[in-house]
Amino acid sequence: MKKALLARFANRVELPDLSLMPDEKLTPSRWRIELLAGLTVALALVPEAVAFAFVAGVHPLVGLYAAFLVGLVTALIGGRPGMISGATGALAVVMVALVAQHGVEYLFATVVLMGILQVIAGALQWGKFIRLVPHPVMLGFVNGLAIVIFLAQLGQFKVPGTMENTGHGMGGGEWLSGMPLYLMLGLTALTMAIIWVMPKVSKVVPAPLAGIFVVAALVIGFGLDVPRVGDLASIQGGLPPFHIPAVPLNLETLEIILPYAVILAAIGLIESLLTLNLVGEITGKRGGASQECIAQGASNILTGFFGGMGGCAMIGQSMINVKSGARTRIAGIAAALFLLTFILFAAPLIELIPLAALVGVMFMVVIGTFAWNSLKILTKVPAMDAFVILLVTVVTVMEDLAVAVVVGVIVSALAYAWNNARRIHAKTRESHTDLGAKVYEIQGPLFFGSSDGFMELFDVENDPDVVIVDFNESRVVDQSALQAIEAVAGKYQDAGKQIKLRHLSRDCHKLLTKAGHLMVDSDDDPDYELAVDYNVRTGILGGH
Repeated sequence: MKKALLARFANRVELPDLSLMPDEKLTPSRWRIELLAGLTVALALVPEAVAFAFVAGVHPLVGLYAAFLVGLVTALIGGRPGMISGATGALAVVMVALVAQHGVEYLFATVVLMGILQVIAGALQWGKFIRLVPHPVMLGFVNGLAIVIFLAQLGQFKVPGTMENTGHGMGGGEWLSGMPLYLMLGLTALTMAIIWVMPKVSKVVPAPLAGIFVVAALVIGFGLDVPRVGDLASIQGGLPPFHIPAVPLNLETLEIILPYAVILAAIGLIESLLTLNLVGEITGKRGGASQECIAQGASNILTGFFGGMGGCAMIGQSMINVKSGARTRIAGIAAALFLLTFILFAAPLIELIPLAALVGVMFMVVIGTFAWNSLKILTKVPAMDAFVILLVTVVTVMEDLAVAVVVGVIVSALAYAWNNARRIHAKTRESHTDLGAKVYEIQGPLFFGSSDGFMELFDVENDPDVVIVDFNESRVVDQSALQAIEAVAGKYQDAGKQIKLRHLSRDCHKLLTKAGHLMVDSDDDPDYELAVDYNVRTGILGGH
């Protein structure tokens, strides 16, 4: 019954459907779609990169350079076409303490070391462990992320120059009021309406890009006084210069940057691999985890040497990209190059774009990212799965994505262990071959969680002189299980009774033999390879 409910749960709760089509050939039409999608993403990257630079306590260009370099490298060699990477808030909130205490040069050195650690993780193929993230954790991650993206946009409804970005957009500052607030809300709603209607009218131009252009034209044409990109900071700059971090190359520097590098590398890989997983769920593609680790690492190494703050995959921008029709690496490459073009040549024009248009785009991303079906099935799935969904969502909003995923995986693993621990039981009968002997047919896995329950199954005092423990439907998993078997054997030995072990599987046999508990060579049972009688009084093992 539970398996059927879980299957129905998996079928009914789908990640956001972005109506992705199969990969197409690089026709002129495909090139147009990819380039326009890249332009849309680049426009959305600007305020994000600037805001996260403020969070980290560095110059806006440090964030913009990171968005360009990380985005370009991962688009070229990343594990999944369609993903967008850049400077992110989850990394920025960790960096701020390092920058405040030691300065930006230590940040650059940390980003280089972070990249090296990520490359090592990719070379060792640690990315495959992302498979251990359960589906309820993914749902909680998606829902929490949608809420975080929404909260991050609320900071744009504050008076420019008073905002103190905290990563969620809820820092101090004065809220807009009166006509400025009404204009901001109206333009945001107009952008969302255009994005919703545009695909029904024409797909020549990506809907988010059309929304940005129409609203920007209205604001500039009528001279409306609303917050614009230029109110955040100037994005004018040159090419990112090659720069070796100016830090002492000694053990003291390593002691300072290594803890930060490990945390940043872990957060970056978790976010990137979850984004890769999410895009894979949507597109029906698999693999690429180790390649993505290496791409993230290489991009951060390069970024650290070119004055960038480092980065990782960005789920919001990745959704904008695929929503705009992107299917290949071209859009990601184009987004990075467009961003560089903005920095070098088009800063005055880009700074005129109203923030309301970009907020409207991100609000539509929120609507498309949130797994709305998960709300319908919270009362229909197992209580623990519903709890994990809600827990990961809350921790994502209150802390960050990486912590939330780790918490979700740990809780899911503990719940799995507990459920398996309750499965251990035994059927008893008289032996057909050993007259007068009692047979315990053990069912369920024997491991650390079920070892106490296993020992409680036996009635040593009232059992006959010969007891047979049959593991035909059980598996010995770990050292705690071995210790439990020895403890039971010891009790029967103290009572002057004989215990026999039968039908240990190949993996159990290897585990017991490796631990030095049971050493026997028997091929009497071709299915299980081992059938053992263990006489606790003599210590003699024999094939059965």
